[in-house]
Amino acid sequence: MKKLILIFGMLALLLNACKEEEVLTEAEQLEKDIATIDKYLSDKSIVAETDPSGLRYVITTAGTGTSPTLSNKITAKYTGKFLDNGSIFDSGTLNAYPLSGLIQGWQIGFQHIPKGSTAVLYIPSGLAYGKSGQGAIPANSNLIFEVELIDVK
Repeated sequence: MKKLILIFGMLALLLNACKEEEVLTEAEQLEKDIATIDKYLSDKSIVAETDPSGLRYVITTAGTGTSPTLSNKITAKYTGKFLDNGSIFDSGTLNAYPLSGLIQGWQIGFQHIPKGSTAVLYIPSGLAYGKSGQGAIPANSNLIFEVELIDVK
């Protein structure tokens, strides 16, 4: 009898471990991401601007140049971090890179940033790498990018 109870207990654990994760629609995921980002900002007393897309951003140093459009190429320095733990997953410089070729969060965010500015972008997962993730970035990751817009062409 003890063996039977043990087998059923192990089977229950195995079935629970094999449960699929909750799958949300794009709209539900965005709603969840926005709530997570807004809580993060509130907890850290950060006042951010809001784009209708769900992107949040803070211009930390305002430049005086023009803001790029999707038809421009940008030169920018950046550091990418995970919102949930603050760990850096990437940093570098883009040189004359087409804004239209970047993740949606950057496409949207950089259009709010004048040349010469530094800013922080708080990007919901669907405006970054979404439900598939990318390399070291897991699916549905909300991201923070510290950026400096050096040039617009």
